[in-house]
Amino acid sequence: MTASIQFHPDQHIHFIGIGGTGISAIARILALRGYRVSGSDLNSNAQTDELSQLGATIYQGHHADYVHGADLVIRSSAIKDHHPEVSSAIEQDIPVYKRSDVMSAIMAGKAVVAIAGTHGKTTTTSMTTHVLIETGQKPSYIVGGAMANTGHNADMGQGRSFVIEADEYDNMFHGLDPQIAVITSLEFDHPDFFPTPDALIQSFTKFVSKLPDNGLLVCCIDDDLAQPFAQKRRDAGLPVITYGFNPNADWCVSNVRYKNKQTIYDILVNSSETYTVRLGTPGRHNILNSMVALIVAYHENVPLQDAIEALATFKGTGRRFDIRAEINDIIIVDDYAHHPTAIKTTVDACRQRYPEHELWAIWQPHTFSRTRSLW
Repeated sequence: MTASIQFHPDQHIHFIGIGGTGISAIARILALRGYRVSGSDLNSNAQTDELSQLGATIYQGHHADYVHGADLVIRSSAIKDHHPEVSSAIEQDIPVYKRSDVMSAIMAGKAVVAIAGTHGKTTTTSMTTHVLIETGQKPSYIVGGAMANTGHNADMGQGRSFVIEADEYDNMFHGLDPQIAVITSLEFDHPDFFPTPDALIQSFTKFVSKLPDNGLLVCCIDDDLAQPFAQKRRDAGLPVITYGFNPNADWCVSNVRYKNKQTIYDILVNSSETYTVRLGTPGRHNILNSMVALIVAYHENVPLQDAIEALATFKGTGRRFDIRAEINDIIIVDDYAHHPTAIKTTVDACRQRYPEHELWAIWQPHTFSRTRSLW
């Protein structure tokens, strides 16, 4: 289906669920390119407000009439086949696509950096994008949250790279054609879509298979389920870079210390050169996330020291250890963590950043099926 999709600047593209993180990012990219964009969602939010400012027509609620005049419709993964706007589009012979169907066409002509993993992909994508922006690479990007440094979750750049958060849900990342593929971690999640852990592994296997032989796989060697992907590709004589705390990693972390709310660590690159990195975001997991940003920049011919200096100015991403307020020495942190491992990681990061504070954790369950399956 993807091969038949061709975007033309005079097209009217309608989005169902336009306020969602993934769909709003695609809508923003196409609006910036000059397409006529419309979309519907149950409620307005910061993403729909920003799209309105770019000229998009936003409908609150859903109705069959909203798709009239559209040349094609793109729906979020949450939108079912019986949705009134989907049914209306089909009745009018208007093509209806999911994200995975359109991503390849949207990123045509770019060198795609696809960052996947059960945990860490939003922050890793943000860090990678930030380093490339700050070092003059002018990347395009789609991130699963608004970057604090840019204020956006997507943008078009004139550079060769398109950095995207490669979402496994609904197999969105199967629609990508990456030149660089990253696996930050692998753990069972999204039980409403993946019936078993093996189904998740098979989905990632197909994602990695999208890499051409000259493409690069970047993989966290510390993750027991992710590491075999690197080993298999290396055994085949294909390009791989591993990273982590494991001394066998191609890019190895050591000597972690904390000072003035900064995380400082050393990296040994290919057993030959050592560099010191300073990071403003706390937690062992963010050390690993930041390693990807440096590896990708280095692969894009950015001098490593320049990339390290750029990384030090990274401010974070919305709802990823997002400091909402500091009142009378009380710090309020918002984080999207919903998986048990992610919750533990966020709690550990809080304890590392604020060792003298009492910690209160308030958890909002995210979907019934996930809560039941991961309990």
